Amino acid sequence: MARVDVIMPQMGESIAEGTLSKWLKKVGDEIKRDEPIFEISTDKVDAEIPAPSAGVLAEIIVKEGETVAVQTVVARIETEKGAAVSASAPGSEPAADGGKPAAAAADGSEASAKGGSPATPQREVTPANESSTHRPAAPAIAASHAGNGNSFEERLRTKSSPLVRKIAAEHGVNIATLSGSGIAGRVTKRDILGFIESGAAASTAGRGAGRLAGAHDLPLPTPWAGDTVEPMSKMRALISDHMVASRRTSAHVTSFIEIDFTRVARIRAKKRAEFEAATGQKLTYMPFIIKAVTEGIKAFPIMNSSVAGNSVIYRKQVNIGVAVALDWGLIVPVIKRADDLSLSGITRALNDLAARARAKKLSPEEVQEGTFTITNPGVFGSLMGTPIINQPQVAIMGVGAIEKRPKVLTGTDGEDTIAIRTCAYFSLSFDHRVIDGAVADQFLAFVKKTIEGFPDAVL
Repeated sequence: MARVDVIMPQMGESIAEGTLSKWLKKVGDEIKRDEPIFEISTDKVDAEIPAPSAGVLAEIIVKEGETVAVQTVVARIETEKGAAVSASAPGSEPAADGGKPAAAAADGSEASAKGGSPATPQREVTPANESSTHRPAAPAIAASHAGNGNSFEERLRTKSSPLVRKIAAEHGVNIATLSGSGIAGRVTKRDILGFIESGAAASTAGRGAGRLAGAHDLPLPTPWAGDTVEPMSKMRALISDHMVASRRTSAHVTSFIEIDFTRVARIRAKKRAEFEAATGQKLTYMPFIIKAVTEGIKAFPIMNSSVAGNSVIYRKQVNIGVAVALDWGLIVPVIKRADDLSLSGITRALNDLAARARAKKLSPEEVQEGTFTITNPGVFGSLMGTPIINQPQVAIMGVGAIEKRPKVLTGTDGEDTIAIRTCAYFSLSFDHRVIDGAVADQFLAFVKKTIEGFPDAVL
């Protein structure tokens, strides 16, 4: 007999956990390799996760609706047909084996142990009107005697996961003063959230714990007569956390530039039918934009970096994430090594990823390791915007509506004339910790020059 662990995959570089939203198989079902067995939700993707091996679903460890750390074992597959099946089912308690998956899930330490210490870990958000029966039971945690942090027990508590330490810092809680439910008193995610929800954290902050200012300091709005109250979807709640965390992490600044697409529009109109007949791909403006951005990154490598404390990581790979709007949220599939692709190669990769994103057919690898992101609100008519950086990246470009406008042009004789040009406003939100305004503007100018100067033979 052999059993294969099914783990919670990491669906993005900045994702520390995922929510198992639905089991597609039940205990005892036969499973084929790569057959979808459960669905997960993160702030980046809703996806079906395939089975790593063929066999029988022998044990379900993580129930529907639970949020666990990446690399947590969520189920086990018996690879020999007809072997004994565990009694554990979606409605039962997880098996209390030596691996203690529930403890690992609650404290998020698995992600750190696997080397996946994400730059912006997420934490579960519980809607205000959700029944208390669906919320994690408040753990038996209490503030211990005020210590100096030198005892063995206090040192163990402060070695909680990065996610727990981040939550504690946001709420001004000194982990060393708490007694956790983890191994040797280690404070888990469930512990810290239970402590905060008990109201004890607020009194601690009032005594000078230095709680960070933010949305948690404001009173929650209450519904009025006739209002409708709906809980956030899991994906929306996680996006909310990710966006707030990014604002707190990066020093956001946004610059704007207007780009003339008239030349690209003519190239596209002239060769569109031939291109689509030869490749079977729809030709939009976005591949031209991606190509210009990859050239700009080569000229300004800081745009393709990440901040790690007091160090800057310059990424060798140029992996362009392109935001795709879905009916249920937002997803950012990634075109890997986009700088090595031709315009037709970028078009093919872009159309394929966007189509599979809308069909929930993306694999975890296809939303990971982005180094620069492009978002395109212009498809909805928006002229410009100030997008939030996708952590742990340092910049994101927003593309406004590409439309015809009257422009003043100066002829060869020096005379000004008014002409109809196809133009768009681009925005660049960048992290001022490592990118100066002059560099950001030079990068934008480079992208502008590249787009406005594409040769006819680009296709």
